[in-house]
Amino acid sequence: MDKLAAFAANEDLGFPLLSDEDHAVAEAYGAWGEKKNYGRTYEGLIRSTVVIDPDGKVALAQYNVRATGHVAKLRRDLKVDA
Repeated sequence: MDKLAAFAANEDLGFPLLSDEDHAVAEAYGAWGEKKNYGRTYEGLIRSTVVIDPDGKVALAQYNVRATGHVAKLRRDLKVDA
């Protein structure tokens, strides 16, 4: 089992995750771009959450999210059982 599948199984997500090694999808959704860290500027992944509805439309897009508490808040906001 690859790392992404293992993570999804461990977290009991119930939805598919995407591996985006060439960051083409991240760029398309605005989640790849300029970042600053400790005075250094570089290109990289902007921690983001994009929820796609059953019709394939963006239902929610959040950028520069903090990891701590984000999933729990997202589940509450989207009314997804934990």
